[in-house]
Amino acid sequence: MSIASQKKVIQFLLVVSVLIVSGCGYRPSAHFAKKVFGEKIYTKVDVSLATPENSVLTKDALNKALRTRLKTIVTRKEDADSMLSVKYESITFVPLQYDKNGYVVEYQVNLKLKFTFEKDGKVETKRTIGHYEFPILPSAIIAYDVQLKAIEHSSVKALDQFFAYITAKGYFVDKKK
Repeated sequence: MSIASQKKVIQFLLVVSVLIVSGCGYRPSAHFAKKVFGEKIYTKVDVSLATPENSVLTKDALNKALRTRLKTIVTRKEDADSMLSVKYESITFVPLQYDKNGYVVEYQVNLKLKFTFEKDGKVETKRTIGHYEFPILPSAIIAYDVQLKAIEHSSVKALDQFFAYITAKGYFVDKKK
């Protein structure tokens, strides 16, 4: 098959897939999340006194996800349609795997987050747990930077669970209309 005919086949498949996706009523998750959040949202992450840097990582991950995935505008409290608060409930490191000498070589971080969402005087709370597995060198303690990366990854996973919940909730709000 020549390159010109391959390009035509790819163009045809692209056009067909766009028609199928747009014709079936597909809507991205951001559409449904906006039904719940509104266009502008204020975010607040309660600072953990034990590990304040974790709160900063979570706030950055939250704001980035709201902007890029859900296409909402993160704004000041006075300008917001809704408010989203996040609080650390617990962070635990669980050994998953040991080597032949009994040293831990893989851990899992379990991060419990509590989300409090406020809009139009209504308050809703949702708890999620983010899990992330990571290896370490035998006989080594968990290095600080590895620990921060693990917490960051588990924060993103907990946020994903919350966004999935909000998207589903927005879907049902949209269905009622």
